[in-house]
Amino acid sequence: MAKEQNYLDILADLQKKQFKPIYYLMGEEPYFIDVIANYIENNVLTEAEKGFNLTVVYGTDTDISDIVNTAKRYPMMSDYQVVIVREAQSVKSIDELVYYLRKPLTSTILVFCHKHGVLDRRKKLAAEIQKIGVLFDSKRLRDYQLPQFIENYLKQKSIDIDSKASAMMAEYVGADLNRMVSELDKLIITLPKGQNRITPTQIELNIGISKDFNNFELLDAIINKNVVKANRIIKYFAENPKSNPLVMTLSTLFGFFSNLMLVYYSPVQTEQGIAAHLGLRLSWQARDYLRAKSKYTGTEVLQIIDDIRYCDARSKGVENSSVSDGELLRELIYKILH
Repeated sequence: MAKEQNYLDILADLQKKQFKPIYYLMGEEPYFIDVIANYIENNVLTEAEKGFNLTVVYGTDTDISDIVNTAKRYPMMSDYQVVIVREAQSVKSIDELVYYLRKPLTSTILVFCHKHGVLDRRKKLAAEIQKIGVLFDSKRLRDYQLPQFIENYLKQKSIDIDSKASAMMAEYVGADLNRMVSELDKLIITLPKGQNRITPTQIELNIGISKDFNNFELLDAIINKNVVKANRIIKYFAENPKSNPLVMTLSTLFGFFSNLMLVYYSPVQTEQGIAAHLGLRLSWQARDYLRAKSKYTGTEVLQIIDDIRYCDARSKGVENSSVSDGELLRELIYKILH
C-alpha cells in the first residue's frame, strides 16, 4: 500500500505543477481541506483565466450529473479548468462519479471538499480516486502533534519559534487549527523589525499567556518533583481561574501520565524507542517521559491517573459541593508530588 500523503506533500506537488484530475479532500479537520482547495483555487489559473475556467459549486445546490457535465468541458484559452465542489458531503448519488473517473478529462482539476466525514474506502469510488488522483483524509491532530504543526507553519513563512513558545501555544490554543493559525499570524505581525524568532516573552506580551505560569511549566515542575515551583504555579492558577481553567490542566496531566504508563511497556527504553512506541514524530519529545520515569514508579503513575480522574469528577460536582477548583488542584498536586 502506498504511503498516505499529508497536506504538505500535496502542496509540494501542486507547487511543482504536478496536477491530478481529481482531489477528494475529506475528514474531520477542515483546516487542511481548506488550505489545499484554496491553493488550487488561487494558484492554478491566472486572474484572466479564472473568468472562464474556474467553477465553484456547493453540494447542497447541485447534483453529480451537473458536476460531471461541468468537468467534461474543455478549458477556454487555458491549459486547465478548475471545478471545486464545496460541502461535497451533501452531493447525492456521488458513487456515480466512478463512471467519469474511468476516463477523466486531464485538462480538468476536479476538487471535492467533504468535511466532517469520509468516503467508504471499501467502495469502488474510493479505489478509482486513488488510481488517478488524491484521496486525502484530513485527520484532527493529536495534542503531541501540535508543536510540529506550529513549527512547520512558521517555517513556511521563514519564522522560527522557541520550543517552549511552541508548547505554550499548543497548550493555550489546542487543536483548533484555524484559531491557531490566526494567533500565529498575529505573532508574526508583532515581531520587531529584523527578528524572525518567536519567544515565550513575545507570546506573553501579545497573546496574554504567562511564560512562567502555565500548564507547560506546571508539568515540568511535576516531572522534576519541584515542589516550590509547582506550588507557585497552582497559587497563580487559583488567583487567575479564567485564564487557567482546571479542565485544561487536568487534560494536560492526564495525557502525560497516560502516555507515561505506556512508556513502561516500551520494548526499547531510549528516546528513539519511546518516541516510536508513543507515535511521537521527534525523538526529543520523549525526554520528559524518560525523566518522569526515573522519578515515578509504574504503581505511582497508576495512582496518579486515578487521582486525576477523581479530581475531574469532583470538579463536576461528584462528592463535592463547596471545594473550589483551586483547592482541588492543590490537593491533586500534593498527592502527585508526595
